[in-house]
Amino acid sequence: MSIYDPSSLKAEEFINHEEIMETLKYADENRNNIPLIREILQKSRPVRNGNICTCRGLTHREASVLLSSDDPGITKEIYSIAEEIKQAFYGNRIVMFAPLYLSNYCVNGCLYCPYHMKNSHIARKKLSQEEIKKEVIALQDMGHKRLAIEAGEDPVNNPIEYILDSIKTIYSIHHKNGDIRRVNVNIAATTVENYRKLKEAGIGTYILFQETYHKESYLKLHPTGPKHDYDYHTEAMDRAMEGGIDDVGLGVLFGLEMYRYEFAGLIMHAEHLEAVHGVGPHTISVPRVKKADDIDPDEFDNGISDEIFAKITACIRLAVPYTGMIISTRESREVREKLLRLGISQISGGSRTSVGGYAEEERPHDTEQFDVSDQRTLDEVVSWLMKNDHIPSFCTACYREGRTGDRFMSLCKNGQILNCCHPNALMTLAEYLEDYASTETKKLGYEMIERELEKIPNEKTRAIAKGHIEEIRTTDHRDFRF
Repeated sequence: MSIYDPSSLKAEEFINHEEIMETLKYADENRNNIPLIREILQKSRPVRNGNICTCRGLTHREASVLLSSDDPGITKEIYSIAEEIKQAFYGNRIVMFAPLYLSNYCVNGCLYCPYHMKNSHIARKKLSQEEIKKEVIALQDMGHKRLAIEAGEDPVNNPIEYILDSIKTIYSIHHKNGDIRRVNVNIAATTVENYRKLKEAGIGTYILFQETYHKESYLKLHPTGPKHDYDYHTEAMDRAMEGGIDDVGLGVLFGLEMYRYEFAGLIMHAEHLEAVHGVGPHTISVPRVKKADDIDPDEFDNGISDEIFAKITACIRLAVPYTGMIISTRESREVREKLLRLGISQISGGSRTSVGGYAEEERPHDTEQFDVSDQRTLDEVVSWLMKNDHIPSFCTACYREGRTGDRFMSLCKNGQILNCCHPNALMTLAEYLEDYASTETKKLGYEMIERELEKIPNEKTRAIAKGHIEEIRTTDHRDFRF
């Protein structure tokens, strides 16, 4: 009998290979068990009691059964429930962010990443603090308020002190009416002490992709470098939370291993965080392997279709209903448009994946981590979202007000987040419209704001939001911090 203990701090016990294999077998055996599937679907549905909506979520086994079903009618129902959950807890708000690549120096040998140490023809670059300022100003001139910083693992070129100095620089820059209000961090697994330093620096979410939960595949894909240590990498989120970081973000790189194995491992990791720390992941990202310098995605034989990708996204939404979900510009406009309805709550816009890419007028390709599929400007993405009835949100208020970790989740679970996030989304959208939007986008935006204000359930909150928006429209120099 396999050992599966979500409350264990050992990777081999909370991501247990035997348990995943038994789960996949169970899912195969029950993929056409309609009574069981109906029971699982019923469990996943939101339950409303007045203005409060709750969800129980699904176990990794239950969610794996749904993912295994190939009944078109069941898939349609999964999509419908995913949309219902998305609307219940996140509404039509979509949080905007951009990645900022600080350095592509790396000592690892990851076979799927162009930054791997043996890639001798990619240009290596590390931004100075002055160059970081230029990047941040370029991002502020677009309208961004939230960044995710990225850097390769290199103790000489990218030590924790460099990351901390970079965060300090980013927060220090106030350009025109713009500033970066939240810095999320996507760097290699590190120590509890370093996570404490990141917390003290004021980071938002600590993000680390597992890449693959299949240990044998993981070791082959990471043949050299510190990232080769599967256990140290997999247990990183526990060290981050021990170091005081409330919000952590999970993700796998779909296409490296069989997708059903990765899906089960991902949900098990979320279960583990909930069991040990009382709160699951703040976000889950769903990237797919993409073409990049020295990387051909066709070399990996586990690629997934757009249809399977959409179903994975929807099943994650059913399994972990309160967790934010992220999709990047790795994916095309068409794919992102579909997945927004099925559970995605955060997207990047106007992204460049090169080190120093934003300060350049033309998009540089020599240091890109992956090819960007959606190359539209932030203004074009904002306009597109509104035309599809989504509210582009630049809000970071929860982070600054301490609504992180279990405090954010408790608000989300009791339905009160609607009175926080919805008005703040509209106020930050008004900021964007006044300072950065094109004429067409500005017109669309204020039409949306007028409609959406009426949806705020609390009259006092609605009146305050209206007052702030009027002040945003009539004040040249503002210091709002939504």
